[in-house]
Amino acid sequence: MLNFSRTKIFSILMLVFLGFWFAMPNVLTQDQLDDLPAWMPHDRITLGLDLQGGSYFLLEVDIDAVILQRYEILEDDVRRTLRDNNILYSGLVAEGTFVSVKIARDGDTQRAISLLEDLSQPITNSLLAISQSDIDVVEQAGNTIRVILTEEGINQRTTSAVNQSLEVVRRRIDELGTKEPTIQKQGSQRILVQVPGATIDERIFEDAAVLSFHLRDYTVDEDMLQRGRVPPRSKIFTFADEDDLPEEQRRKMALFRRPIVSGDNLTDAQPGFNQQTGLPIVRITFDTQGARLFGETTRRNVNKQFAMVLDGKIISAPVINEPILGGQAQISGTFTIESATQLAALLRAGSLPAPLNVMTSGGVGPDLGADSIAAGKMAALIGFMAVMVFIVLSYGRFGLIANIALITNLILIAGALSMLGATLTLPGIAGIVLTIGMAVDANVLIFERIREEVKLGKPPLAAVGNGFKQAMSTILDANITTLIAAVIMFQYGTGPVRGFAITLAIGIITSVFSAVMLTRLMLSVWLKRSRPKEIRL
Repeated sequence: MLNFSRTKIFSILMLVFLGFWFAMPNVLTQDQLDDLPAWMPHDRITLGLDLQGGSYFLLEVDIDAVILQRYEILEDDVRRTLRDNNILYSGLVAEGTFVSVKIARDGDTQRAISLLEDLSQPITNSLLAISQSDIDVVEQAGNTIRVILTEEGINQRTTSAVNQSLEVVRRRIDELGTKEPTIQKQGSQRILVQVPGATIDERIFEDAAVLSFHLRDYTVDEDMLQRGRVPPRSKIFTFADEDDLPEEQRRKMALFRRPIVSGDNLTDAQPGFNQQTGLPIVRITFDTQGARLFGETTRRNVNKQFAMVLDGKIISAPVINEPILGGQAQISGTFTIESATQLAALLRAGSLPAPLNVMTSGGVGPDLGADSIAAGKMAALIGFMAVMVFIVLSYGRFGLIANIALITNLILIAGALSMLGATLTLPGIAGIVLTIGMAVDANVLIFERIREEVKLGKPPLAAVGNGFKQAMSTILDANITTLIAAVIMFQYGTGPVRGFAITLAIGIITSVFSAVMLTRLMLSVWLKRSRPKEIRL
């Protein structure tokens, strides 16, 4: 147990060196850190929201908007289905809770119901493996048909909208370059966002960033625009840069409802500058399908106007001078550098399936974090000193070696947290304090076994070797079970629980290394050099 090959000695010392190497930036000032060469580590331990302050938001997904959007789609589907099958109808309207249509001929009612039932989107219950419909088609008096979302359909769309919103919010926060945000569901339709060390503009959550491209409907003249009378296939849009003007002064344009390409076909968006005017623009890139659709549409509509619509407002309406091929285009408008950069980031992150309402927001000031860090440091220092004094009083020279391993253990934890970019929270500090107590547990087990071997009259080398050998299984059993608990806490916990689990898991690994490998190496070197005739414990 006390024989080390040169390779093993080199490996142990190299791990210790790497721990010191990656922990070094935490003891340097920012100026000293900036002066370091690029090849040296620069990452410090990332502090959580409770330690360095930051922003938090409680967001609520507008489920009513999700349901209304589904009914608007159903209205278009009902119109198309009845027209394609030559069924005369009237009074087609989408309300907040149903779509209603009146069939003109009595003999067409049942056929219309059968066709509209095909508009259903199946919902599969994963537990019962039962496929359910998301709509009910109900016949009313006077040949009137109502299409109603089922409870299962509403629940499915609610869950889908919240999950998609959570992912979009996560991507938008990541675009800002913030580290270790906490983004999680709260209840059935709310999202909690916590961003340490940063102040976030809540407009990043309010902008839906729904981008679509529509052709202009030239059959709608100015008089129809002013009266608001357009064909069902079209819709009137206003320009985004005229929101401050009175309604009667805003420019209006009739666009086909069905878009050429939607924002779902975007693969990239980057801010840039127009080479001719020097004004800020946003360059966008389509996927294969989007590039094909956009290229074919622009080729068939040269010298016609189309519009780029963002969140229901026209941001640009250029004329197609030539086919736009290659899957790339640019959005120009009244952009500043900041607004173009923000729009590009929102488009890259994707559009929200529904508006997000900021229920509450606020920040955690750095003073609270400073107090927490000071209290955590004091607790760690007191615990650390108490353990060191106890171990020296109990085991003498062996206790001094254990203390060297304990100090190394703390440095290894700091180095691992810095290298992995893990976030240190207040519960994480508690995990480190707990690790301090656990770190000497392995040494206590080993030293007690050595003490028993000494009482049996074993020589020093044999007593130390047997002590390590006999304690090894107990040490591994105790630490592996604790590590499993830490992994489970990290997997299923949130926020502070995960912070505690990270530091605990790292501490277990480093403490086993320092207590078993490093301590054994130091004892081996001391025993072979000094060759004591007896050991006093």
